[in-house]
Amino acid sequence: MNKHILEGKWKQVRGEAKAWWGKLTDNDLDRVAGKFEVLVGLLQEKYGYTREQAADEIERHVTDFEAGLKEDLAMTSRPK
Repeated sequence: MNKHILEGKWKQVRGEAKAWWGKLTDNDLDRVAGKFEVLVGLLQEKYGYTREQAADEIERHVTDFEAGLKEDLAMTSRPK
């Protein structure tokens, strides 16, 4: 995952992040503001993840999120 995706699409990802990691509060998500390292730290704090586990979680979710966006775009651009 490109860390720039997290920063660039944070407003879209933020809502999903709340569903992915329910222990994160709105204030936590405001603090993250798309910053990968801040999110890693919060996941370590709230879930007891290692840094590697937290980074892997973020990577997996954001990659899936990006794939979903591309799939949605492909479906909307198909001729009917």
